[in-house]
Amino acid sequence: MRLLAALLAVVVTASLVGSIAVVRRVHRPARRWRDVARERLVYGVPWGSLVVIAFVVGVYLFVQSGIADFDDPVTIPFRTWSYFYPLGMVTAAFSHAGPGHLIGNLAGTVVVAPLAEYAWGHYPDEREPADLDSWRANSRVRAFVLFPLAVIGVGLVTSLFALGPVIGFSGVVFALAGFAIVHYPIVTIVGTLGVQSVVLRLYYALQEPIGIYTAQPSPPSAPSWAGIAIQGHALGLFIGFALGIVLLERRGIRPNPLRLWLAVLLFGFSKRLWAIYWYGAENTFVLFQGPGVAIVSVLALVVTLSMTASERPLIPAEIQQRFARSGDRTAGAAGDAESSLARSLELADGGRSDGIATAHVDRVREIVGENRLTPEFGPLSNLTRKGAAFLTVIGILAIVAGVAIPANFLVVDESTASSDAAVQIEDYTVEYVEDVPNGLVTGIGIESLEDDEGLESSGVIVASDRREIWFEAVSAQRLAFTGEETVYVGGPGWREAVHVERTGWEPVGNDVVYQVWVWEDGADRQLAHESNDSRAEARIAGRTVTIGSDDGTFVLGVGSSETDAVATAAIPDENEMVTAGGLTFERDDETIYAAADGTRVAVASQETYNGY
Repeated sequence: MRLLAALLAVVVTASLVGSIAVVRRVHRPARRWRDVARERLVYGVPWGSLVVIAFVVGVYLFVQSGIADFDDPVTIPFRTWSYFYPLGMVTAAFSHAGPGHLIGNLAGTVVVAPLAEYAWGHYPDEREPADLDSWRANSRVRAFVLFPLAVIGVGLVTSLFALGPVIGFSGVVFALAGFAIVHYPIVTIVGTLGVQSVVLRLYYALQEPIGIYTAQPSPPSAPSWAGIAIQGHALGLFIGFALGIVLLERRGIRPNPLRLWLAVLLFGFSKRLWAIYWYGAENTFVLFQGPGVAIVSVLALVVTLSMTASERPLIPAEIQQRFARSGDRTAGAAGDAESSLARSLELADGGRSDGIATAHVDRVREIVGENRLTPEFGPLSNLTRKGAAFLTVIGILAIVAGVAIPANFLVVDESTASSDAAVQIEDYTVEYVEDVPNGLVTGIGIESLEDDEGLESSGVIVASDRREIWFEAVSAQRLAFTGEETVYVGGPGWREAVHVERTGWEPVGNDVVYQVWVWEDGADRQLAHESNDSRAEARIAGRTVTIGSDDGTFVLGVGSSETDAVATAAIPDENEMVTAGGLTFERDDETIYAAADGTRVAVASQETYNGY
């Protein structure tokens, strides 16, 4: 099988390379693509993009310990939890939740980062006012140092102003895309909508040329758009727009408005920037799709105008002149009044030479000048339409960034374990709880969030006072579906695993009775939670059967209408029998039957997971 997979991988690669070779032979452009690339890149290679990709992969492998388990990196300490937890703020933009997340963002980087790097260039553009003797003009410094540092700087900004505990390089990818769009609209939109999918599909085809898939149920999950960090993506995109606009302005370049508008619109729709949503009750989400589409359309227009609008004044000259003439008339009337008053003061003074009349005249002029009603537009007088559109882009960027600031001041109120079964690893507390208040509060004196009844959690909670982390790592709903989960905690270069397992029995016609166990690698299992008892709907010989949990053991309780006493017995092992309260219980595989007076009825079945 491995040999077949290797051969198919060779076939996939050969087919793609052969296709490219044939097209190159058929299509003979006037200039080779390598010559075009060498005009702006050292040896025609986007070295800065390669350095950035290597950096992101290095963070995944060595900081998140992905080298120990590529499929399960450590993610919890590397999110943007709070301004009071610098490690998360510094690493979040370059960390990833898993291999799929990493590969997806790297595929986007492969497409847009070289375009952005080419637009910026390793060689100073002759249209820019720059010192050619400066170290900043050195092509290798620009390729290996300045471009990677600029990308890392953008990543830090997206972390600092991201809303919520986000993780991932996608904000930077959107910034690179925004920068590339304003320079090469059509090429960028073709790359992001088409080439990126080709890169991803090629990677997965080489990884697994033939796959066998079986239809199976999935755990309950939110809609796909509810898992997208829309604010982080919009933040990165507008950072890219702003930087791209500034560079084009320095070079005196004006892009094609139709191409630019179309590229921004298609990019916004394809990347689902219209998916503005909020949380409803009972695991529901409210999607503002209509307003989102309208906002994306308006934003595409604003970005286009910020680079292609005219340099004419925002306030037409006719309006300014009209107000100026009105001001002149007001000023003239005030001047006449001032002259008349001054003459009157001089006559009243009787020609005295002590300057008293002159002082009065000066004071009158001062008063009149302070109250002159001459309309003034101030800075707006010189603001152009293009400049107004650019200020709008900057204003949108400020709003998108500003909404995250209050949320990033959250801290942990108290991470004290609520049960003896909590696992302690370094500064982490890992436990299973149900219906507990959210443990985050604001760090700037605003009322605690835990007073909000809607912010309650059930599931595996990871908390750390030192790291300002309070996180529902696995929801109770998901654990009920999967049956077992593993949560990784740690820090740069180290990781520890905490295992969680749920087992349960479901009485016929009623709720499941379950236990949750937690344990650290190499340690004994600890009982973390036991649910309430639950009674089967069936009655056998006038008796009721209840399933319960007692100190980690599932028990059968038999009740009778004739007495309040309840007889109990532990649930038997597979293919074994027990008796209690006049009933005989037999376990057949995953089902328990109760028998009495020749009647045999199923009363409970073992809880199944992953849909089986």
